[in-house]
Amino acid sequence: MEREPGAAGVRRALGRRLEAVLASRSEANAVFDILAVLQSEDQEEIQEAVRTCSRLFGALLERGELFVGQLPSEEMVMTGSQGATRKYKVWMRHRYHSCCNRLGELLGHPSFQVKELALSALLKFVQLEGAHPLEKSKWEGNYLFPRELFKLVVGGLLSPEEDQSLLLSQFREYLDYDDTRYHTMQAAVDAVARVTGQHPEVPPAFWNNAFTLLSAVSLPRREPTVSSFYVKRAELWDTWKVAHLKLPLSLYKKVLLIVHDAILPQLAQPTLMIDFLTRACDLGGALSLLALNGLFILIHKHNLEYPDFYRKLYGLLDPSVFHVKYRARFFHLADLFLSSSHLPAYLVAAFAKRLARLALTAPPEALLMVLPFICNLLRRHPACRVLVHRPHGPELDADPYDPGEEDPAQSRALESSLWELQALQRHYHPEVSKAASVINQALSMPEIFERDLKKKGPEPVPLEFIPAQGLLGRPGELCAQHFTLS
Repeated sequence: MEREPGAAGVRRALGRRLEAVLASRSEANAVFDILAVLQSEDQEEIQEAVRTCSRLFGALLERGELFVGQLPSEEMVMTGSQGATRKYKVWMRHRYHSCCNRLGELLGHPSFQVKELALSALLKFVQLEGAHPLEKSKWEGNYLFPRELFKLVVGGLLSPEEDQSLLLSQFREYLDYDDTRYHTMQAAVDAVARVTGQHPEVPPAFWNNAFTLLSAVSLPRREPTVSSFYVKRAELWDTWKVAHLKLPLSLYKKVLLIVHDAILPQLAQPTLMIDFLTRACDLGGALSLLALNGLFILIHKHNLEYPDFYRKLYGLLDPSVFHVKYRARFFHLADLFLSSSHLPAYLVAAFAKRLARLALTAPPEALLMVLPFICNLLRRHPACRVLVHRPHGPELDADPYDPGEEDPAQSRALESSLWELQALQRHYHPEVSKAASVINQALSMPEIFERDLKKKGPEPVPLEFIPAQGLLGRPGELCAQHFTLS
């Protein structure tokens, strides 16, 4: 490339090459002229070349004119039978790769201005590669951070030869982002492993640079909400969610069966599963119940606010729960969900009433599970015992309970009574009628026990003329007691 004298002349010459490359693919070889200036000995020329490369490859990334995927060798593609467009993109991707490597070398340039410009250009490419990845996404919306390019940046900052504290101070502003902070830590670990493996005695400059970098990383003092990204992807929160994965129902069930004990405890942020579990709740049947199990853990252990939890559980109570194979698991989990003594009485009453109403048409083997369940609800929540102790409960045609109401708070169950249990006491199956009759006795037993505890015991009955003072009495009294008794 013929250069005009001075920095202004170099700038104009590079500008012409830049315009030519961006205007026509036939002028692609002009890239070599631009990259050649990056090798210049003149500080100002290098700075102009860095600015030009930043504009050139930034535009090519945005226009999608670099090859995407595992980069093949240049010789193989150029001699192959691939189309001209593919050859151009592969060839230009190799030039981009050469540019990034040279910029990484310039992070160790004696001039701080050159270092600063090279760092700025590389981090611009990091951001653009995030928006226009050079890797093929494994699935739609997959979040791809340009790790290899970022490792090149961190590797240049952690120089074993020179003090990079001034350049690191410029890099600190990028550590305010959650993604760069995370990947800085990962890249620093790789750099330490590489340098310690290459040098029998690691130079002090490397350790000083590593300390300066890592001490600038401010770790959150409490569980963070990851929201600040340097590499932004619009698809990340819209499409890259577990809730949007199209899983077969059989696989859904397998995942939900293990989510509470094999998945949630292993997650750094279990709340990321909220969308997946809430969507599973809407599928109905066994999947809804299993999803509620995971949500129950998030509510109790991770302070999740999910006000519709008990409304969802209430909605699962229909005649089908008595006829499916997961019936035992359903009542086990329902008993767990309703075990808290802090639940309001109207809520517990609604569950007891709905189960009692459904029990009128349930098969005998299911009733032997439902009736003890209702009994346990009433024993845990004494305020609900009015449902069985109300002397003149409503008849069927006057029952205020609304079985069609989806909200247990609006069902008016606490105003009703469990007259259904009285009907079940005349059930044709002897075990069912016995279980229904036992509920009244079971509820009264604790009351009788508490009343007996409050009774005062009888006065002690004298058994001896002189009562004993301990096992053997006092030494002086032993003979007297013996004499009296004889």
